[in-house]
Amino acid sequence: MYKQETIKPYSEEGSKATQVEAMFDNIAPKYDTLNHRLSWNIDRYWRNKAIGELALSHPAKILDIATGTGDFAILTAEKLKAHVTATDISNGMMQIGRKKVADRHLDEYVTFERQDCTALSYPNDSYDAVIAAFGIRNFQDLEQGLKEMYRVLKPGGAFCVLELTTPVATPMKQLFRIYSNTVLPVYGKLVSKDKQAYSYLNKSIEAFPQGEKMMEILRRIGFSKADFKRLTFGICTLYIAYK
Repeated sequence: MYKQETIKPYSEEGSKATQVEAMFDNIAPKYDTLNHRLSWNIDRYWRNKAIGELALSHPAKILDIATGTGDFAILTAEKLKAHVTATDISNGMMQIGRKKVADRHLDEYVTFERQDCTALSYPNDSYDAVIAAFGIRNFQDLEQGLKEMYRVLKPGGAFCVLELTTPVATPMKQLFRIYSNTVLPVYGKLVSKDKQAYSYLNKSIEAFPQGEKMMEILRRIGFSKADFKRLTFGICTLYIAYK
């Protein structure tokens, strides 16, 4: 068991998956505002960077895991003209995503489905690429979720994941720790009205395995050509691998 799997938003009792679903349903109306403001809109750059890497494999059929309000799925569909199946356990988040897709007239490219990331309903070898942005650290069982992502990938398919991480170099490491332990939870609480959500998110970032440790996990599951790139001084990490 990885440390972040033991960290839950609200209580030690009950499953992490159930609490994460409830948390994202609670903060869904304010999630996009908070996401962009707390990252100073750099999250848009991170997604574009990931799509640039993903474009190298020319995927036509993509699965987006932990899609949230669908930003990664929408941008991927717009940039690559690929069909994206966007999945999440939070209907509250996906409801907002569906409206954004409709507003952009992308219904033929992006569809939303509620899925448990640790037990996907799709057949083996179904997708050209599997993507995720800022969601895999919320998995109740990280390895099982990654195994499912691997299972539904076609041979040669691309795994492309963005995840928030802690910088490893000074002084950014110290500055990020101050920011993530003060500004992030306080501002998140004020805007979202959820006292614990952004405190949980910060703790999950600190606990999540990153860099070389994540490479070891991906290779153990079976991924090949696994690599990672630290973005914006290591605040975010892009993971790329292939089946």
